[in-house]
Amino acid sequence: MSENRERFSGDMSRNEVEIDLSKFMEMVTENNELKQQIFELTHEDKANPWQKWIFAARAVDSWRIWPRAFLSVYIFLIYYVVMWFIGLEAPTMEQSGLISILVGAGAAWFGLYVNSAAKEHSTNNEK
Repeated sequence: MSENRERFSGDMSRNEVEIDLSKFMEMVTENNELKQQIFELTHEDKANPWQKWIFAARAVDSWRIWPRAFLSVYIFLIYYVVMWFIGLEAPTMEQSGLISILVGAGAAWFGLYVNSAAKEHSTNNEK
């Protein structure tokens, strides 16, 4: 009788199997332990001591802090340069050229900023 408890039996045509309850509970426990090990291996971020720094770096990248800061400083500076130019009594050709180049560079800078954001969002949506 003890030999029968160690062996599987049942009707294979109906996909039924008979197994001892203690053996079944051992299998379920072993299966759960394996699932827990797999879960821990696939979620390495819990074991990574640098995960907080990685999260901060991703946040800085996704919030685009540096490009926005540079653009804000540029807007601030271009405002003062344009106000300086408007205040001139008789601007020279060189001063007009300087303002033209600075304003054109600002438009190019802003265009690069906007286009880079569109590319990032399109790649995130494809994932």
